Amino acid sequence: MFRRSQEKLMNAAAAIPYKSIAVLPFENLSEDKANAYFADGTQNEILTKLAGIGDLKVISRTSSAKYKSKPEDLKTVARELGVATVLEGTVQKAGDKVRVNVQLLDARSDTHLWAKSYDRNLSDIFTVESDVAQEIADALQAKLSPSQAKALAEAPTRDTEAYDLFLKGEYQQRQAENTENVDFFDHAEAFYRQALARDPSFALAYARLAYSRLNRHWFSTRLTSAQLEEVKSNIDRALAIAPDLPEAHLAMGVFHYWGHRDYDSALRALDRAIELQPSSSDSRTFRAAIYRRRGERRRSLAEFERALELDPRESSIPTEIGNSYLDLRRWSDAEQALSRALALDPHNINASYHLGVTYINGSGDIERARRRWKEGPEDPKGQVSQYGVLISQMIREDVYLDVLERHFADALKASDVARTDTADGRLRKLKARIGIQVLAGQNAATRPQCEQARVLLESQRAERPEDRTSVTELAWVYVCLGRYADALRVAREAAEALPMEKDAIVGANFLLGLAQIEAHTGQSEEAIKILGQLLKVPAGEYVSVTRLKIDPVWDPIRNDAGFQKLLSEPEPETVYK
Repeated sequence: MFRRSQEKLMNAAAAIPYKSIAVLPFENLSEDKANAYFADGTQNEILTKLAGIGDLKVISRTSSAKYKSKPEDLKTVARELGVATVLEGTVQKAGDKVRVNVQLLDARSDTHLWAKSYDRNLSDIFTVESDVAQEIADALQAKLSPSQAKALAEAPTRDTEAYDLFLKGEYQQRQAENTENVDFFDHAEAFYRQALARDPSFALAYARLAYSRLNRHWFSTRLTSAQLEEVKSNIDRALAIAPDLPEAHLAMGVFHYWGHRDYDSALRALDRAIELQPSSSDSRTFRAAIYRRRGERRRSLAEFERALELDPRESSIPTEIGNSYLDLRRWSDAEQALSRALALDPHNINASYHLGVTYINGSGDIERARRRWKEGPEDPKGQVSQYGVLISQMIREDVYLDVLERHFADALKASDVARTDTADGRLRKLKARIGIQVLAGQNAATRPQCEQARVLLESQRAERPEDRTSVTELAWVYVCLGRYADALRVAREAAEALPMEKDAIVGANFLLGLAQIEAHTGQSEEAIKILGQLLKVPAGEYVSVTRLKIDPVWDPIRNDAGFQKLLSEPEPETVYK
């Protein structure tokens, strides 16, 4: 599917609809360069208004932001983005005065379709944004429904100071999403709250504050139940003020998804967000991710493809497509999609990591994976390579390459270079050493370290009972200490708490984690039964016949007749809907 989509993209120049547009970054001409956030925000608000017009194809900001304000080769830019027209602009802000210059260009002929200059008071910026969007719609002969025309004319707030604070928050939020740096989340949330303090009826600020908090929850620091309730309250306020605000429906969808894994409620909210903002690639990407977690793989891939049309230069989308093919054990398609993601962004840790996994699980090519990870971006915090419940993830996947070759001493040396300047870093290093020595059969030698880790992980479990990753890591510590009954108990607890029926991705991970513990605690029959099940479902990131053949985690059951049967038979077809 991904290959077909790429062919379609390359051959689609003649079929690009005339009613398609990319809003390129607006150049900041202000003497005060700190006003860059204002130019950035003005561009984004115009783009957002256009994205609500169903008759237009509007390219996402994340893709258009890859280009300069006034590119020299406009035709190439338009072809890469899949659009016929491009909007360029400049913004100059000085005190309470603002000048906005915009021009709409037909990228195919490099001719002007429309241009205008606005010299206004800052309080008129909302009128300028609405007017620009309306002029573009008219120039492209886009049909607007009454509700779309109404949305185009609406201002998010009448308080210009609140709006200025909001734009600063948006700027910080984009930095947070690009870096996952908690400081940017703090700054963004502070600006949103300041904007709301000035205008308690600022619905968009409530929605974006909620979305920022949910990003923090999923990618950085988990929110408490009370904090999640505050998020829900902010979304409810936004919808009470502006029932048709697409950003509020998007936030509600993300709340149900990231906050509670309530997929049905999340999809209803996202469906409404897409109705209100048809060119929203974010809403489609979230919808695709939810379909995947529900096990609806075909539907998920189709939605990711649609998101890619609207956001063709955003590397995270082909990464997710590649990850999906990896799960389906479509190794060649996975390699193509992930390579495409890295061509767009060589610093994409997620794509680099999963491309290495594709090499290992697809063909057992350890050296190719090693080269990929050596050449690729570093993951010093283990956010991708040391995140999950399998022992390879506990050790760290790049270090695990030495384990796959049974070079345990080399693996221990490699784990010693891990960062230990934080408590979390020290615990990661401790867990990695324990995992390596358990697989090397050195349980007795590492028991003092295991006892140290047990105290830390049991304390962590008491503080964060919802953190099931630490529970499965605790299971390995119990294996090291010879407490097999406890190891099985906590591993089963984790697998039962999040079954594949509730989360097709993470559920498979926990189930394989249980099988690994069973293999090391004398439960070979149960482990082999799980492996047989997982080889038939989308779980290629975690298990394949090739991986079973080389991974020492299965050495305790390697000579079992049932395990040998799995290795000797052709890999079963992956069944998915």
